[in-house]
Amino acid sequence: MAGLSGFADRARSVPLRGRERIVLALVIFVVLFAQVLLYPGVPDLVDRLGGTGNLDASTWFLAVEFVAFVLFAGPWGALSDRVGRRTPFVVLGAVGSAVGYAAVALLGGNGLIPFEAVLLIRFCQGALTVAAFSLAMTMLMDLAGGHGRNMGAAGIAIGLGTALGAPVGGGLYTVGTVLPLWVASGGLLLAGVLALGLEDRAPSGHELSFRSLVERVRATPALGYPFAFGFVDRLTAGFFALIGTTYFRDVFELEAAGAGIMLGLFFTPFALLQYPLGTLSDTVGRKRPIVLGSIAYGVAILAVYLAPTPVIAGGLMAILGIFGALISPATMALVGDLAGTADRGVAIGGFNIFGNLGFLTGMVVGSVVTTATGYAPAFLTVGLLEAGIVVVTLPRFLQLELPETQIFGG
Repeated sequence: MAGLSGFADRARSVPLRGRERIVLALVIFVVLFAQVLLYPGVPDLVDRLGGTGNLDASTWFLAVEFVAFVLFAGPWGALSDRVGRRTPFVVLGAVGSAVGYAAVALLGGNGLIPFEAVLLIRFCQGALTVAAFSLAMTMLMDLAGGHGRNMGAAGIAIGLGTALGAPVGGGLYTVGTVLPLWVASGGLLLAGVLALGLEDRAPSGHELSFRSLVERVRATPALGYPFAFGFVDRLTAGFFALIGTTYFRDVFELEAAGAGIMLGLFFTPFALLQYPLGTLSDTVGRKRPIVLGSIAYGVAILAVYLAPTPVIAGGLMAILGIFGALISPATMALVGDLAGTADRGVAIGGFNIFGNLGFLTGMVVGSVVTTATGYAPAFLTVGLLEAGIVVVTLPRFLQLELPETQIFGG
């Protein structure tokens, strides 16, 4: 009877985990969808908010949010580990971020505050957004069922959010310049409502101090590999969000909607293949998808620049998305494989710190190199960084002894 009771409990837990996986993925989706809505028409939006609308002002508008991501991803993760709760912080982050987007639209969009004040609100909004994003990812890692499977769910949410956000944002800009901000605000408010019913599975709280956090991460130096890979992968995303969009509009003379479609061509396969390729990494391991995908990804970046027509460039962006989908869930799952259960929030927070630093670096370096020398050196730099990080670390990474991958069953 005890055996039958245990079987029944496990049977009930499977659909429950599935529902929670879907809700957490929806929260991540809404966060990314809201964020990427702004990208296709950033120069126009910045001009409306009181900036100059040039590349530097656009860089500041995008970068300040990621500065907040970098500064607050770790503390949110550490705090959730300490108190043994994540759901309240996800709700707070999503609702607070919704308020931030609305404030930028209302105050900045009507010229009631200067552009510097808009950037301050944007910073605060980013600090709250990263709580919802990073801790929703951590809650997925807390679920059973295989890290590749759970991070595949996160990856498909990230990819679908960005895939739909870019073209939808481009269309919204044709209706109204600040409309994407209002839609982003509404989406994040919805994410907060969705998160209210989530069950916390965080481990019991433990002592929290900066020194203890550093020591726990240093105790697992192998985390440096997914942190480094995540940094470079997000660097390329930041590059395409700003420089890629500008490139497509300048070289192919596309409007905001057209630039959004080009980004969507990347993010659609990137989204749709995250879950199956994340699942694949549970079976074949993390190393092969990361190594092969990163090298192919770097080559594809250079091919996008060399494309003579927007049609060919769009096809290459889709291929780029396939390679990205091969890398992303395996890299995120590697964090879960290496991190201890009690330190999961810190580990995911650290991964997101490096990822957001990469996104920020991609925008800043891309902007600086493009302004100084043009698009060709900028694309070359990013492509070499993506492929080069794996080539440089390849001998040690291949020798790394990893925990057995969690092959999930029915």
